[in-house]
Amino acid sequence: MITRSKLATVALTGGLLIFSAGCEKLKSRDEMNHGVQSYKNNKYADAVKHFKEAVRLDPTNQNAELYLATSYMIQWVPGADSPDNKKNYEMAKSEFEKVLKNDPTNSLALASMASMAYNSASAGTPEQKTAALEEAKKWNQRRIEVDPKDAEAYYYLGVIGWAQAFTPIQTVRVEQKMKPDDPGPIKDPKIRDELKAKYQQTINESIEDLKKCLSIDKENEDAMSYMNLLLRKKADLEDSPEASKADIAQAEDWSNKSLEMKRIKASRPAKKTEAT
Repeated sequence: MITRSKLATVALTGGLLIFSAGCEKLKSRDEMNHGVQSYKNNKYADAVKHFKEAVRLDPTNQNAELYLATSYMIQWVPGADSPDNKKNYEMAKSEFEKVLKNDPTNSLALASMASMAYNSASAGTPEQKTAALEEAKKWNQRRIEVDPKDAEAYYYLGVIGWAQAFTPIQTVRVEQKMKPDDPGPIKDPKIRDELKAKYQQTINESIEDLKKCLSIDKENEDAMSYMNLLLRKKADLEDSPEASKADIAQAEDWSNKSLEMKRIKASRPAKKTEAT
């Protein structure tokens, strides 16, 4: 039988636990505020310390965890080979993965993982670059699964496809002594067929991704520019000069659209920012 004194003890203990948990959350918020201040002042190492403490005090503080991951990521320099730089990359990746474990649809964490993978492709061996681009592709596909109207994710899928196809096709153009203004196609049919087997689907899918991007973000001049670039690679793989010239005509059209959109945006009045 539970006596009144035992009930009182249980109630008091429960109250103390709730009070203690509440205090920890308040301390976590305080540490997060200090971390945000350090982050805004570009003191990222200090920000990391505050955000780590905020997460320790309150493991449910997702904003602190996201800030912690971002503070590591912003200190990472793609291509730099120092131990500290590698640590920043690994820690950022680890923290974003923790966020995604608890919240698989977190858009910031998904976009950050996609960005880190894409930027990793700027350095390393050809095999490492290829692996990084494939990883970036998968993260952007996950972004679209979460939000089918994510224009940026479609844009990066288009850019990744161009990055995968450009170097091998351009290398063959140089080897076959094709002039920069030569519309194509690649003259050696055997080599052209080999390139088609490897990259034609990638190019076509990337063009479709950019079209989806532009259906959502109609003024994305960068997407228009990459449409131009992809169509020029498509022209290299066509079976006839006529088909290549048709691709180049479309490419020129997208290039002009991109330049025109840049002109339109530059001519707009600057948006007024609210005074703080």
